[in-house]
Amino acid sequence: MITVPASAGPGAFVHPALFYRDLTEYVAGVGGFVRGALAADEPVLVAVPGPHADALRESLGAGGGAGITWTDMTELGRNPGRILAALQEFADRNAGRAARIVGEPVWPGRSPAEVVEATRHEALINTAFAGRPATVLCPYDVVGLAPAVVGDARRTHPVLIEHGRHLPSTAYTDAARVTADLDRPLPEPDGPVARLAYTHGGLAEVREYAENWARGTALTPARRSDLIMAISEAAANSLAHGGGKGTLRLWTAAGPGAGVVAVAEIHDGGRLADPLAGRRRPSLASAHGGRGLWMIHQLCDLVEVRAAASGFTLRLHAATP
Repeated sequence: MITVPASAGPGAFVHPALFYRDLTEYVAGVGGFVRGALAADEPVLVAVPGPHADALRESLGAGGGAGITWTDMTELGRNPGRILAALQEFADRNAGRAARIVGEPVWPGRSPAEVVEATRHEALINTAFAGRPATVLCPYDVVGLAPAVVGDARRTHPVLIEHGRHLPSTAYTDAARVTADLDRPLPEPDGPVARLAYTHGGLAEVREYAENWARGTALTPARRSDLIMAISEAAANSLAHGGGKGTLRLWTAAGPGAGVVAVAEIHDGGRLADPLAGRRRPSLASAHGGRGLWMIHQLCDLVEVRAAASGFTLRLHAATP
């Protein structure tokens, strides 16, 4: 059974990575963690890919899953920028109790872009949950994932669990350093790119330009509407916080299977003052920003974020069915 490391004090946040090599080891490790939480009468959220959830349910036996909140991470975490809010909301619903969460944001088959943003999420967990009484256990398939991905897990988790042993990660570092390393330049698109420079008073032009371009894609009307709204929010942020001007680029790329992805990139001269912006559901009464980024994360299948000295870039992905 996996337990909270003995070094965790009352009210402490614990963020271990569980390294597993096969499904048997996965079920034993994650299942033990879940059983321990249930035995302690602690609220449990299990957010893992569907097949892993099925194996865990089977291992728990009839009625063993009672009291557990289950979430398919392939749906919740399709855009990794959505995950943190769901984990925080679960902890908020159980305020005053030590929440126990299994979160598996990285699995074999994730695209390189998704892995980067999932790694960003893993780093930001440490900032968002600092001082909260919670444990977020993150399983990693050390056989199916690239060594560099496993290496990043060592950088984003202060505790490692391997072969049943809890060990401090000597590679662990702070979220600011990890996210800075992730802010490397985005790859240039293949094929034709539509481009529009905009400035104050040009928001309507941005929306019209994006709408005309999106009609030529394979997106459904509903997905076109989602993408246009996300572009509009991103451009509005540029005008309000990014120096009053920006550049929109649009193109299509190959998606999973025979699908196509419509991609919109918004670049401006702004800075991301709060790396957690958009990763927590904003209160209607809040005077702080983040609503635009929150909406963008909800509308898009993937949001790539780059905060560099040259400015701020959002690359928004909307996939065809």
